[in-house]
Amino acid sequence: MSEVNHQRIKTNGIWMHIAEQGEGPLVLLLHGFPEIWYSWRHQITFLANHGYHVVAPDLRGYGDSDSPISPNSYTVIHLVGDLIGLLDHFGQQQAFVVGTDWGAVAGWHLSLFRPDRVKGLVTLNVPYFPRSPNTKPIESFKQLYGEGSYVFQFQEPGRAEWAFARYDYLTVMKKLLLINKTDNLVAPPGMEIIDYLETPSLLPPWITEEELQVYADKFLESGFTGPFNYYRAMDLNWEYLAPWQGSKITVPTKFIVGDKDIGFETIGTKEYVEGDDFKSLVPNLEVVILNGHHFIHQEKAQEVSQEILSFLSKFSVD
Repeated sequence: MSEVNHQRIKTNGIWMHIAEQGEGPLVLLLHGFPEIWYSWRHQITFLANHGYHVVAPDLRGYGDSDSPISPNSYTVIHLVGDLIGLLDHFGQQQAFVVGTDWGAVAGWHLSLFRPDRVKGLVTLNVPYFPRSPNTKPIESFKQLYGEGSYVFQFQEPGRAEWAFARYDYLTVMKKLLLINKTDNLVAPPGMEIIDYLETPSLLPPWITEEELQVYADKFLESGFTGPFNYYRAMDLNWEYLAPWQGSKITVPTKFIVGDKDIGFETIGTKEYVEGDDFKSLVPNLEVVILNGHHFIHQEKAQEVSQEILSFLSKFSVD
């Protein structure tokens, strides 16, 4: 089996870093916040060994990909444009798409805007939610969770950057990647979310200090403004998505979520993904609930890899 290769590709006006391995049908693996391509290290080799050409990019604003300055350059329109450019670079009309967290958001909207380019979709942790016809997202978050919500705190340019900068990068990554809170992330009044999150004294068995250091080193280079800009573009997404009000995701989809994910039990996610509304918006849907937390593709790497492979294996190879 070939090694994981790295290159930077020009797409949609930016340079995007990708890690790739294997030959066969194209599979895109899209990371979330606060991650890089490395979050898929287990799945890249596993899927490549099973006959797929696996490509895991650093999404715009992350890692070794370009990080545009303006938050307005981080809408779902931009994310989907980046992915279309990747497919075109590899000369592929269609690809399988796997995404977690913000990578799931990108996968959902690629499937919404360009279903002709997606053979099958696997999303982790973030389901496809209907767009509110009347209320912008940030106002909704503020109404529901107050100003201590991490989404609200990430809005003001510089605020979260300043708060995060009080810690070394390894500590920040431990606070974020090892979250085991199951309620929504809301800091008490007067406290920043990064201060509210605990730093575990012991690491869980699914990640090592050396692996966490890979993230820390990369975010030391790239900073967090790019990742925060995804949240700062949420209201602009709402404006841009008005033409797709009520649209369905018609692409065959598997949704995987951990039963201990943030807010899964407490904010209605469980009822939503198990209920009729989700399936009405995504008619060709399979839902899988695993025992795990938010970064389940790392925590339960083998289980998630098998779930992805079982989904991909349903499709005939052209």
